[in-house]
Amino acid sequence: MTGGALAVLLTGGISPVAAFASINPDVMIFLFGTFVVGEALSESGVLVRASNKIFRNTKNPSAIVLLLVFCAGILSALMMNDTVAIIGTPFVLSLAFRTRLSPEMLLLALAFSVTTGSVMSPVGNPQNLLIAMESGIENPFAVFAAYLALPTVISLFLAFAAIRIFFRSEFGKFCSFKIEECSIDKKQERIALIGFFILAGLIVIRILAGFLGSGSLFPLTAIALAAAVPVIALSKKRVEILKNIDWQTLVFFAAMFVLMQSVWDTGIPAALAEGAPGIFSSVPLVMSLGILASQLISNVPFTALFLPMITAAGAQENVMMALAAGSTLAGNLLIFGAASNIIIIQNAEKIGHTIGFLKFAAVGVPLTIVQTAVYLVFLGGF
Repeated sequence: MTGGALAVLLTGGISPVAAFASINPDVMIFLFGTFVVGEALSESGVLVRASNKIFRNTKNPSAIVLLLVFCAGILSALMMNDTVAIIGTPFVLSLAFRTRLSPEMLLLALAFSVTTGSVMSPVGNPQNLLIAMESGIENPFAVFAAYLALPTVISLFLAFAAIRIFFRSEFGKFCSFKIEECSIDKKQERIALIGFFILAGLIVIRILAGFLGSGSLFPLTAIALAAAVPVIALSKKRVEILKNIDWQTLVFFAAMFVLMQSVWDTGIPAALAEGAPGIFSSVPLVMSLGILASQLISNVPFTALFLPMITAAGAQENVMMALAAGSTLAGNLLIFGAASNIIIIQNAEKIGHTIGFLKFAAVGVPLTIVQTAVYLVFLGGF
């Protein structure tokens, strides 16, 4: 993506001024803020302590995997799936060591759960954030929840079922969770939790304010900054936190905005939109296109390119939600469908583990087909 952005700049496909203007500051700031809070939680040891409490009474693989799927899924809806992928990978590998369960199985459970859980929230993933900020939806939290919350809960159960079916031998094991001892810096823990609860609390307030027509008083960028500022200002590990956040992903998004703007400026997307207006009113078509096209250019670039087209065409809310669901579920089909999958694999490989492409597809393809059917039912696609 970075190479593509540099290429269009060097060849004059877009001017430096237009390139800078194309970068969405709201998305960049929100990503930065959530990455800071996520890294603070990881750095402080809060996650290890929380896992000890959540998993300490689990005695069988089903309970462990089900808890993992729903904890990761719900956290992704709040903190963005890329953030949970970053902080969740070392945790999951530690969980595999402590329970003697397959690392590959738990990594797949993490990948499917962060993708699936993020569908139901406008801040669950970058493509949803783009839709929430640029589609004109007045109360995105309420709209996303109304259309996508229930099918997402069902789809999380389906993700658990898929893991259980494809790794049935793992579920015949007896296992118990071993408590991991860790040194906790109480001050760093408090600072990390302050950031997290500010983020969660302001999102709840934003949701309630949305029902009163005052959601604009709590912009998402302000929420993310309010959560990140205490961490940066108060933590003695601020330099380490800032150094360790996922700068590569931030650069990726900046480059993506530049490249997609240059593509849009060619006039080709607008011409395609005029030539096929029926696409923008068809829930099954939009959702299918989101799933399949995202395998070629990844889900965030696809959404950045396709969203202006359906917005200009006056697409209804259910079509917008079909775009959100389809472009996100693309990450469950194949490894390259979502950045969160790549993040998980890259971080796992640093510790000597990975997810095979064919194994991912063997579980992901049937799972995505069934999940897509569930969302189509709720979005009026049948």
